[in-house]
Amino acid sequence: MTKIETYIVDSFTDKPFKGNPAGVCVLRDELSDNVMQLIAKELGLSETAFVNILTEQNKYPIRYFSPKMEIPLCGHATLAASKVIFEKNKNLSNINFINIQKLDLTVQKKGKEIIMEFPIYETKPQNAPKELLKALGIEKIINSEYNQETKILLLEIEDCKALRNLTPDFEKLKKSHNSINGVLITSLSDKTNYDFESRYFWPWSGTNEDPVTGGTHTFLAKYWGNRLKKTKMNSFQCSERTGFMEVELVSDKKLTIKSEAQIVFRGELRI
Repeated sequence: MTKIETYIVDSFTDKPFKGNPAGVCVLRDELSDNVMQLIAKELGLSETAFVNILTEQNKYPIRYFSPKMEIPLCGHATLAASKVIFEKNKNLSNINFINIQKLDLTVQKKGKEIIMEFPIYETKPQNAPKELLKALGIEKIINSEYNQETKILLLEIEDCKALRNLTPDFEKLKKSHNSINGVLITSLSDKTNYDFESRYFWPWSGTNEDPVTGGTHTFLAKYWGNRLKKTKMNSFQCSERTGFMEVELVSDKKLTIKSEAQIVFRGELRI
């Protein structure tokens, strides 16, 4: 019997049961892709991170699985795994995760906050199918763009209140497109302490809605940075659970994402 130290961590929040819950499995032995996929399906969270034991000083291989498939890069599961590693190693203030794409994800701890370095991705204009807009319940969009690395379609709409009230038909949404991993809807925020808001729907590759999504900010931060002429912005994800983060464009190729996370469960998975 293999015993795996397992956590559930609420990311991008300062309160338990808000933000985005991720599974974190700390591995002492290698697991097959099939077993990791089965564990992610069993936990049923939008993503589960699998963190290997230390291979070099403060460097940890990390992989992410949704209940449906492996995800190359996941912000909230990286934040969750960071919270676990920092809790297990109180003297650490810096760690690095190496994902399946060989990206080196640098993470810092400053008090209760965790700061993650992520790559910046570009978006290009792409039309949104009418069937997709209808399934989302959207009549009018300001812009439609696509990010190749994540295979996510970005739609900007004018009204953040309409964004918060979206109730997509997920069966029709899934049938409306056959070559994307998800669709991100975003708008300017009407909240004084936030710059923009978003929601992320991904029935093609994960759950119906991801409560708070760090990975989308690899392109969303630059998108809004260009629109608002800012390098540092506050983002609010207006899902039912809600969540927040500060993003900063630190160079042409790198941004930082800063937020908090709460460990709500620790246990032992037996397989």
